Amino acid sequence: MCAPCFSVFMATGFSITYRFVIMIPFKEVKVLDINAEHVGVHPETLMENAGRIVARVVKERFGSSRKICVVCGTGNNAGDGLVAVRYLADRNSVYLAFVKGPESLRTSVTRRNFYRVKGTASGTVSSPEELKNFDVIIDAMLGIGITGAVRAPYTTWIDTINNSEVPVVSVDIPSGLGTDRTVNPLLTVTFHDTKCGMTQENCGEIITADIGIPDEAIRYVGPGEFLYYTLPSPTAHKGDSGRSLVIGGGPYTGAPILSGMGAYRTGVDLVHIASTENVVRAAESTMPEFIAYSLPGDHIVEGHVEKLLELIQDADSVVLGPGMGRNRETVKAVQALIRNAPSMPFVIDADGLFALSKMEEFISGSLRLKGVITPHRGEFARLLPFDGEMPSEEEVRELARKTGMTVLLKGKEDIISDGERTKRNRTGNPAMTVGGTGDVLAGITGALLARDLSPFDAARLAAFISGSAGDMAFSEKSYGFLASDVAEHIPAVLRKYLGNL
Repeated sequence: MCAPCFSVFMATGFSITYRFVIMIPFKEVKVLDINAEHVGVHPETLMENAGRIVARVVKERFGSSRKICVVCGTGNNAGDGLVAVRYLADRNSVYLAFVKGPESLRTSVTRRNFYRVKGTASGTVSSPEELKNFDVIIDAMLGIGITGAVRAPYTTWIDTINNSEVPVVSVDIPSGLGTDRTVNPLLTVTFHDTKCGMTQENCGEIITADIGIPDEAIRYVGPGEFLYYTLPSPTAHKGDSGRSLVIGGGPYTGAPILSGMGAYRTGVDLVHIASTENVVRAAESTMPEFIAYSLPGDHIVEGHVEKLLELIQDADSVVLGPGMGRNRETVKAVQALIRNAPSMPFVIDADGLFALSKMEEFISGSLRLKGVITPHRGEFARLLPFDGEMPSEEEVRELARKTGMTVLLKGKEDIISDGERTKRNRTGNPAMTVGGTGDVLAGITGALLARDLSPFDAARLAAFISGSAGDMAFSEKSYGFLASDVAEHIPAVLRKYLGNL
């Protein structure tokens, strides 16, 4: 997440106010758009609001009876510009220019706005050389979707705009921002919040406009989080989608198996389970796909640490704690593992959290770990005492800041925070109090870490996947579903939401 950087004007309703902002990455803007649609706000509504505000800013800054050219690319940035044409044409002569022609418009919502603007514009511009004849240029060529270098014919239009000496207003971001070829506007009207990389030097004056993204799409995880789920390439090999190691079990057999099931169903390539002999036998009979390592004895002890550290070296993530119990020797073993592999992306859950709560260096913040902790309210209280029925968002942020780990607090509404960013999850249902669902969640989180998601992105997507799978299981089996049913429904969740991106 980008840090706070500067103050900008904020356009809301029909006034412009001054405020301090935090910049957001381009991908996060797409997450918000998808989640807004998920809660009922159509992209066409957001586009209409965006174009209307751009037009209003242009009217306020440049007056009426102006000759304006809106230069459009092929995506939704062009759609915002096309909407602006309708709101500007009542008092100005507005012309349209298409870098690649209107037949190249890529999205249905942009094409609809092109049809709506027919007969409204005063004319069209076919050559960038004509731009010097205008009073104002609106740059609606390239938005946040650009990847790689800017190519022709955009390069020609950008160069000509910059050399035209005509005032330029960029829509959302200057076209080409972040590349070696970018528009240099007088001002930029950006939407919802400033984007990473925006400065007053490369954007001119920045006006940030509220275009109606609902609060629930901002605060809660949703299908948009699947943008962080990386699909394997056609040339991928075994292991490229991650290797997750589950360390747990001993007194409890099922918990590490459920974590492993959650990891496999989330799309990790290999799941290794390191546990006692009884767990290994059960794991191998449950899913032959598990790669299991047997540890002597009936619980994990310090004597196993050397072997476990060897196994950790071949893993991309480690799920630590499910079903381990709280034997004194087990607690010491967990603590030794953590101290000797602090850079490994851990998911620490259940009895692993009990061991963690006994580590003063973790509680004080002097030992910084990487990964996710997944406490319920009782486990959270051992790490950070709190007042009230459940920890607040600020208390979750405090624990994350203090320890360096992302916190996924399980509850009626999950709270996920890395100390800077905080989101909530409300998928799931009361039947998920059945034993083992937390183990499945830990496995899902471990799989996403192994697929190279950041701890915060892994935790927020895992919460959504787990709750959604639980909702599907409930729709089939009501209050009689089991944690294994949640794991079995994960692929259906992936199919549903990845297929819509």
